[in-house]
Amino acid sequence: MVPMSVEEIAKAVDGRLIGDAGSESRATNTVSDSRQAGPGSVFVAIRGERVDGHDFVAKTAGQGATVAIVDHEVKSDGLPQIVVKDTVDALGELARYNIVRRRELDGDFDIIGLTGSVGKTTTKDLLSSLLATVGPTVAPVGSFNNEIGLPLTSLKVNAGTRFLVAEMGANHVGEIANLTSLVPPDIAVVLKVGVAHLGEFGSAERIAQAKSEIIHGLVPGGLSVLNANDEHVAAMSAF
Repeated sequence: MVPMSVEEIAKAVDGRLIGDAGSESRATNTVSDSRQAGPGSVFVAIRGERVDGHDFVAKTAGQGATVAIVDHEVKSDGLPQIVVKDTVDALGELARYNIVRRRELDGDFDIIGLTGSVGKTTTKDLLSSLLATVGPTVAPVGSFNNEIGLPLTSLKVNAGTRFLVAEMGANHVGEIANLTSLVPPDIAVVLKVGVAHLGEFGSAERIAQAKSEIIHGLVPGGLSVLNANDEHVAAMSAF
């Protein structure tokens, strides 16, 4: 991530800062897994079905983390905390801010967003391998393509990043729209409208609607790359 002060992070996520990180302290990476926390880390405590990240805030303090983002204050041996209403939302806002910061810096930077019912991860891997021959490229590991995975990937973007490959998945209409609001692509790739998740959407047309949100989320003047062999995807050229 682009180095940020704790105060800057608190403002970006609209949170309340507790504790003093020191005026010279800078965060340089963001994690949601306490095992990955270390010097310079922002630890985002997320409540999961089985594990609550808030239980590990004190552990990250011992590992040298710079600040924790929490939904309530936690005893943490002096680790500064930023209290927010929802830590997943805060993670997204921090990712949004990191992308804005990168765009403000010198040097070309482009985001390639991709979606589709099948082929996302394979296409992501191919794209990132090709783009890496041109310049430093950030891409998700595996299929980090939801409201947690995409922000965490986007927070790996720093001042030297040339490309971000952003895989965007959805189980419901509106999810990709939310992801593009956080990480708006310069180029959007739509691979295929399949029926693997038909039960969750109700119809192929609803799946197409969900996938088309990536086109609507392009930056002004952005480019869309559509699969002309899929009638639902080809129809998105009218947008």
